[in-house]
Amino acid sequence: MVVMALMRTVEQLAEGDTAEFAVASASDLELVRRWCEKTGNTLVSTLMVEQDSGHVTVGRGRPRNPASMIPADRMPGARLWLYTNFHCNLACDYCCVASSPKTDPRLLGIDAIQTLVAEAAAWGVRELYLTGGEPFLLPNIDMIVRACADRLPTTLLTNGMLFRGQGLRKLRAMPREGLTLQISVDSPTADVHDSHRGAGSWKRALDGIRVALAEGFIVRVAATISAHDDPALDELHALFDGLGIPRADQVIRPIAHQGVAEEGVAFSSKSLIPEVTVTAEGVYWHPVAALDEDALVSRQILPLAPSLDRVSELFIQQWSSVTAATSMFACA
Repeated sequence: MVVMALMRTVEQLAEGDTAEFAVASASDLELVRRWCEKTGNTLVSTLMVEQDSGHVTVGRGRPRNPASMIPADRMPGARLWLYTNFHCNLACDYCCVASSPKTDPRLLGIDAIQTLVAEAAAWGVRELYLTGGEPFLLPNIDMIVRACADRLPTTLLTNGMLFRGQGLRKLRAMPREGLTLQISVDSPTADVHDSHRGAGSWKRALDGIRVALAEGFIVRVAATISAHDDPALDELHALFDGLGIPRADQVIRPIAHQGVAEEGVAFSSKSLIPEVTVTAEGVYWHPVAALDEDALVSRQILPLAPSLDRVSELFIQQWSSVTAATSMFACA
């Protein structure tokens, strides 16, 4: 039934146009892949929850230039992710990099970050994303942020729970221009959020959002949920609306089956549009896969340009395959 619907719809498309189809299983996906290979059409992207339903996007004919189908700010090399550290004040049960208070910090360090940012700007990177772990555990996170925001637009991912005492002093020392704070809130009420992130974390995250807004920062919120048709999604948007967060700054993302997560969306480096990611241990294909050896690009983080070049080359090769399928996983 899936392939029949594909045939009817794709035959009506103009060359290079795309259409999205629901698939009910991994076997449906394989049928679509084989049909594309046989007919010379393109499996552009796929998003499957393991052993569950999902959707695919199919393009009429051979692949076009990826730049004509992917937003410029999501092309490989447009974004650079830096894992400032891996230890965290929380131990979320779906953390894609298994962060916790007991995790080895694996600090990237300000000297390496400054060099990476300078190289990234020279190469053509447009945006920086600082993540962890919890970056506010670092005593010099304000200095790191300033060094980044002075060169490129920067987003700092945080759970928003440490904006008091020393954490508040570090927050206040950060620039307002060129910086966005992204704070995680997973549900419209405390029960679901706290069940994943720890008792009291929902309230403290909301308090953190209010503090950041009062201090004059641009705030984006990100929710990690099990399904995009979650009936609580409207309530979640209403909560964010009430805080004064524009819809464009409300990121909704699925759980990724990485790190300590026991379920979620399964990805590989071959199915993800790359967002080059640097940790203290190497350069990776995407921030959601920063522990995945299959997503490792290089153990050498400096110089950065060879890794940026390599990822761009690999992606173009991957895209040029008639049956290649890529997905955009929005961490931010």
